[in-house]
Amino acid sequence: MYRFLLTPRWWGINVFAILAIPFCVFMGSWQLSRFEDRVDSHQQQEDRSARAKAAAARPLDSLLPVDKITSGRQASARGHYDTGHQLLVPGRTLDDKRGKSQGFYVLTLLRTDGGKALPVVRGWLPGDANKKADVAKVPSPPKGEVTVSGALQASENQGTDGVQAGGGLPKGQLGMISAASLVNIVPYEVYDAWITLTDTQDPLRPVPPAAAEGSGLDLKAFQNLGYTGEWFVFAGFVVFMWFRLFRRESEAAKDAALGILSEGVAAR
Repeated sequence: MYRFLLTPRWWGINVFAILAIPFCVFMGSWQLSRFEDRVDSHQQQEDRSARAKAAAARPLDSLLPVDKITSGRQASARGHYDTGHQLLVPGRTLDDKRGKSQGFYVLTLLRTDGGKALPVVRGWLPGDANKKADVAKVPSPPKGEVTVSGALQASENQGTDGVQAGGGLPKGQLGMISAASLVNIVPYEVYDAWITLTDTQDPLRPVPPAAAEGSGLDLKAFQNLGYTGEWFVFAGFVVFMWFRLFRRESEAAKDAALGILSEGVAAR
């Protein structure tokens, strides 16, 4: 009755099913492990951020280059603010009691004792960086030699939220906080990192440090979870189609054994 399983057609169907099902299960398991890795990385990053807030600030140079371990750590540097190159970073949002508010970062370069400059986000202000009334609220940076400390952050890139990488911004504004963006604005070397101050001048508000790239539950993480479901659905679909074809062939074989011919066969 099941001799049809030995036909070349069914050999091909069986080989395909035998190979496709384990492959789909393997790919689904791999995507699930990727999602779990991102969840673990996110939790580790949150734990490190919590410890970093309570830990004493360490010298900037001891935490470079910025990676998943040092991102969010409290870093300190000594120098004087370059008031001639203060920049506004427009189009940045900050959460408050009423939800997300639109505003801009206030970034001032700190000329360190080592010679390089450190981009320091002194805080955030609500409003429009193109309106004089809003810009007038920005407080002047402290004069003289100062020691600053804040959460260490990696340079932004085109995938960072709020970044305006297309250019075309007015003078005195910066679309992306990175050494590459600043190299043509200031006449000195800039660290490939920046810090966001915890203690800010009124009316500036502190900018929370962002999670290190690849360590948060971002869209990619949930894409991995979605792909997991898709691969397992594919595996189930292969099993379903195999049983459906098998059932149809076995019923046809039974009908043939009982001498029951379909209309199509009888017509011949």
